[in-house]
Amino acid sequence: MPEEFPINQALATVKKAVRGFRTPSVTVISQKHDPFAVLVSCIISLRTRDEVTETASTRLLGLANSPEKLLKLSKSKIEKAIYPAAFYRNKTQSLKEICKDLVDIYEGEVPDKLEELLKLKGVGRKTANLTLTLGHDKPGICVDIHVHRISNRWGYVKTKSPDETEKVLRNKLPRRFWKGYNDLLVTFGQNICKPVSPFCGSCPIAETCPKNGVTSRRH
Repeated sequence: MPEEFPINQALATVKKAVRGFRTPSVTVISQKHDPFAVLVSCIISLRTRDEVTETASTRLLGLANSPEKLLKLSKSKIEKAIYPAAFYRNKTQSLKEICKDLVDIYEGEVPDKLEELLKLKGVGRKTANLTLTLGHDKPGICVDIHVHRISNRWGYVKTKSPDETEKVLRNKLPRRFWKGYNDLLVTFGQNICKPVSPFCGSCPIAETCPKNGVTSRRH
């Protein structure tokens, strides 16, 4: 029977290794502990480069820092603020619909429960979990492509989709790691454990990593 991947040791090592790298944009925006800002930046971030997310989110939140204020903005003004985020027109529509629900159903507040966040149109599990952890400082496991890929590459999980990975991690990952797991693995995945040809030669946990699915690597 193969040995269990040493997750405690690996996460401690990865945490030290990523200290000098750029902090993910949604995390930077979340430092004010504003759930609405986190939710907005998560929507903007989908399929969008990190640098674009940060500047687009900052522009929009400078114009409207609450659901009520965003609803008063015209679609063209929102589109201009978040451009060149991918699918900026669709995201503008989603933001309008989300803000309408926040005002009509939740009295302008961003819900702090996963099941309520998932009721908002355009909000998937990744966005809901990030809003919980970064906006409300509540437990959640956000699984994006980096978290899904690396958790499987390590052999810590054996899953086929991010949703399945989240389900397994909720049962397996020690609760103390939940909030920071996404942040850590996103930074690690963007800089070292890349999707194609990861930098295994300079990876601090290369010796313990089984490198599942890795066909080529770099130094």
